[in-house]
Amino acid sequence: MKSLADIATLEDIKLLVDTFYGEVRKEELIGPIFNSKLAGKWEIHLEKMYTFWQTVLLNKHTYFGSPFPPHAKMPIERQHFDAWLSLWHKVINQHFKGEIAEEVKWRGDKMAELFMAKIDYYKNSSATPLS
Repeated sequence: MKSLADIATLEDIKLLVDTFYGEVRKEELIGPIFNSKLAGKWEIHLEKMYTFWQTVLLNKHTYFGSPFPPHAKMPIERQHFDAWLSLWHKVINQHFKGEIAEEVKWRGDKMAELFMAKIDYYKNSSATPLS
């Protein structure tokens, strides 16, 4: 068994993102949501995720945008985030070990908490998030 290294390069991020979303597409609870929302747009989404995580983890400012607004009115609940986080941690643990790997798990957890709170707020509001 090969020893695991930390996330250090854009290629590592691409491995993480591609493997993770490959699993997401097959997952019975969240797969249909992602596959429906991203039909014909997967490549664009993956590229966006590469730049997002490269900016967050490697301090290379390649992502310009706001990650929450596309999720604001989606029909997702805690169980969807639990499935997302389970896959997120599984893929990270399978491929990486180290300080940045731990950080990306923590950031995924925090993002899920924040997105859940915001989705709950916008669910019963006529307001829309700022882009």
